[in-house]
Amino acid sequence: MEKSAAKQKIEKLREQIRHHDYQYYVLSQPEISDKEYDDLIKELEALEKQFPGLRSADSPTQRVGGEVQERFKTVTHRVKMLSLGNTYSIEELKEWDKRVHKGLGTAAVEYVAELKIDGVSASLNYKNGLFVLGATRGDGATGEDITHNLKTVRAIPLRLFGKEHPKFLDVRGEIYMEISEFDKINKERKREGEVLFANPRNSASGSLKLLDSSLTARRRLNCFIHSFGLLEGKNKFATHWEFLNQAKEWGLRVNLNNKLCKNLDEVIDYCQKWQEKQRSLPYQIDGIVIKVNSLEQQEKLGFTLKSPRWAAAYKFPARQATTRLKDIQVQVGRTGVLTPVAILEPVECGGVTITHSTLHNFDEIKRLDIRIGDRVILERAGEVIPHIIKVVDSVRTGKEKIFKIPQKCPACGGKITKEKEGDVAYRCINSSCPKQFERGLLHFSSRVAMDIEGLGEAVVEQLIDKKIVHDFADIFLLKKEDLLKLELFAEKKAENLLASISKSKQQPLSRLLFGLGIRHVGEKAASVLAERFHGLDKIMQSDRDDFDNIPEIGEVMAESIAEFFAYSQTRKLLAKLKAVGVNIREPEREIKNSPISGKTFVFTGELNSLTRDEAGKKIRGLGATASSSVSKNTDFVVAGENPGSKFNEARRLGVKIIDEKEFLKLIKES
Repeated sequence: MEKSAAKQKIEKLREQIRHHDYQYYVLSQPEISDKEYDDLIKELEALEKQFPGLRSADSPTQRVGGEVQERFKTVTHRVKMLSLGNTYSIEELKEWDKRVHKGLGTAAVEYVAELKIDGVSASLNYKNGLFVLGATRGDGATGEDITHNLKTVRAIPLRLFGKEHPKFLDVRGEIYMEISEFDKINKERKREGEVLFANPRNSASGSLKLLDSSLTARRRLNCFIHSFGLLEGKNKFATHWEFLNQAKEWGLRVNLNNKLCKNLDEVIDYCQKWQEKQRSLPYQIDGIVIKVNSLEQQEKLGFTLKSPRWAAAYKFPARQATTRLKDIQVQVGRTGVLTPVAILEPVECGGVTITHSTLHNFDEIKRLDIRIGDRVILERAGEVIPHIIKVVDSVRTGKEKIFKIPQKCPACGGKITKEKEGDVAYRCINSSCPKQFERGLLHFSSRVAMDIEGLGEAVVEQLIDKKIVHDFADIFLLKKEDLLKLELFAEKKAENLLASISKSKQQPLSRLLFGLGIRHVGEKAASVLAERFHGLDKIMQSDRDDFDNIPEIGEVMAESIAEFFAYSQTRKLLAKLKAVGVNIREPEREIKNSPISGKTFVFTGELNSLTRDEAGKKIRGLGATASSSVSKNTDFVVAGENPGSKFNEARRLGVKIIDEKEFLKLIKES
């Protein structure tokens, strides 16, 4: 292909991809499948590789950089990013409205009401329509250059639509993570023994601070534009509403729930409506932002030192409580991760009595400047676990104690370390650590692994303390007299547990692999391994390349699997498990050709007639797939009682939702 023809083809492909990005990420109205979209990207990448001189910074192929940043540069905002004044009741909102009218000397004021997205503020700079800089809010005057990470957010156009662009445009927006993506990431982190994120905002913030943009790209972040800081050139607006409409024309993502209100009464109706409906959204909001619509009136009202007088936030009543932090204890997980836990004076928050709260990691303690003995504020937003959001340092007495990160593992006294620079997690590297073994044994016996009913936390703790079991295989050597030495064990309870242990020996290989707690290997990966090799011996005879060649298994997971089976301790344990009669084979699954073959199902909520695991087995036997997350390629979402965020995501994407009765009927027909 000649260079002139390649140039035309490249431009056409870029326009097509920008169009489909806009349809999918801004309008939520995709016109092509993921496969067709990926084919367009691959075709463009191939042409740009063939003609490197035609590659440009605004090309859709340049969203993920090839280099890892060493650090973030500091940038100065040309216009400060101020915070908003808060109102916490309708009465306070009315007082703010009175001040607006007094400042303007008029009774006629239009407002724009917008959902207050619980995310991370960012400034996006465009020169002649090209995205050139993205920065965090920072202290309002200066922030950090996170352009390489913001380029991975596909809702942010690298080039504005149309031909009439401002010479310079600084738009402000909120970078956030949808609830379904947050749940998916935390589920993966929990499975891998990693530190959990506190909430979607915490997850979005952490993702934007990653120095490797390829990692940020995996965390499907999103963006809403809500205002501008500076605009130079021909484009001038009389109202904020006019700007929002023009922003849509430029391809910037603006929240479609925004409303132009004629007066404060309409604003109050909007606030009350979304206070009740907030859980129906696929993302978290913590209030409503209200702005004077007229830019001329905004200019007249001006600013205080901290915030604009023409805008205010109406904060939803947060489910908060204040209590005292009695102590900070450090827990050791099954992969050795050390997690600090706040021990609290009991307090009611959101209808639940709270005595403990995870502090997530030691960096969080430092960020909040939490000290033992502090008065702290807890928040429980939605169904998210309670967490400490602030220290009431004004009531400190001087007796509070600064928490020090332990130098040794609190469970075994072994060495602790960070795996890599920038990692927030500290780990105990002693593989014989009793707490790691305790957590690992609980995982091994859990319902989704070997399913040993009766082998709970108290029993496991006593078995280890009394040195009755030293590894997973010892569970299968237990005798009735061993159990009768434990508290609360009588003849019947001991017999029931032994029967459950004996029954668990017949679990398929996939359950055993998951129960072993191989790092990075979850339920799905364990099933993939078991179905690929069918026997434990074949897995042990394989190497890293064999695992890496499996499409569903990436490089990191392949390395982890190879290392696990290379350990001499692992091989001794597996030999012992085989000797006590534990099944080491996966039955070859008979897949029927059925009406649901090739379909993808997602389960949410509680099913009455069967577990999710049983439901997944049924559809896999009929040639369908069970997925843990909802996408536009999902065919059915099966909603049980109390469905979670996947239900809202399915509604947003227009995925077909069926109840348990419809699901069972579909299975029967298939």
